[in-house]
Amino acid sequence: MRIREATPDDIPGIARVHVDTWRTTYRGIVPDAHLDGLSYERSENIWRRFFAERDARTFALVVEDDAGRIVGFANGGPEREGDPVYRGEVGGIYLLAECQRRGVGRALMAEAARRLLAHGFETLLVWVLAQNPACGFYATLGGQPIKEKPITIGGAELIAVAYGWNVIRPLAALGGASHEA
Repeated sequence: MRIREATPDDIPGIARVHVDTWRTTYRGIVPDAHLDGLSYERSENIWRRFFAERDARTFALVVEDDAGRIVGFANGGPEREGDPVYRGEVGGIYLLAECQRRGVGRALMAEAARRLLAHGFETLLVWVLAQNPACGFYATLGGQPIKEKPITIGGAELIAVAYGWNVIRPLAALGGASHEA
């Protein structure tokens, strides 16, 4: 596995991972009708806007398998809601189910933390649905639940939890999959 900076050419692969991971991770949490209504085309449009509008402190990373297929991604930058303590944010981190539990997610989070540090962020948070099995992943990496908020997805009222790191250097120091700066 290899982690590298994403480019606009990666949009179809990112969109595929985005939709497929939502369908596998959130089945039974988010209404089926919402998950079944997700489309690669709509996701590609979202990612085209992301690449067109991003600034110098925003990043996107992809994970490629040995065949060069995109199997995961992460994105981040400045925290989006003005939190006074947690200034950096990982906006999303997704990895296909068959690639999970192999240390790749850990390496991807570490690389995201390194990118945030490079942009001057010493703290970070990531929002995750409270019922997401990945909550344990964030806790294992040192994230602490710091706040919650209600969100509506597909008509369902859900709770999102922010996991925060008030010092991200230890997270950034973690090893894992090979990467390119």
